[in-house]
Amino acid sequence: QVQLVESGGGLMQAGGSLRLSCAASGSIFSIGAMGWYRQAPGKQRELVARITSRNNTNYADSVKGRATISRDNTKNMVYLQMNSLKPEDTAVYYCSMVVGGMNYWGKGTLVTVST
Repeated sequence: QVQLVESGGGLMQAGGSLRLSCAASGSIFSIGAMGWYRQAPGKQRELVARITSRNNTNYADSVKGRATISRDNTKNMVYLQMNSLKPEDTAVYYCSMVVGGMNYWGKGTLVTVST
């Protein structure tokens, strides 16, 4: 069993920055792709950023140039740094990791960006 726990959410100011962290624990030998997704009220969950085991990254168009995803394999963690926050970044942010061929999700952390 693998558990993912996100942290770093909260109330942010537009124009500010956030750094989200996600830690994996449990029966882990190695982790494949890691990603951050978000779900705004009334909308579907969408990909924010993804990083492969080879550190290849891709980003949603809405965050390109503002977001950086990174991972620390020694700590089984993934991070999301996002700058120039906008009110439309308000959402619950979820991390996801592929462990042993299975996709695991955290419970999410709420990010609210105020004007």
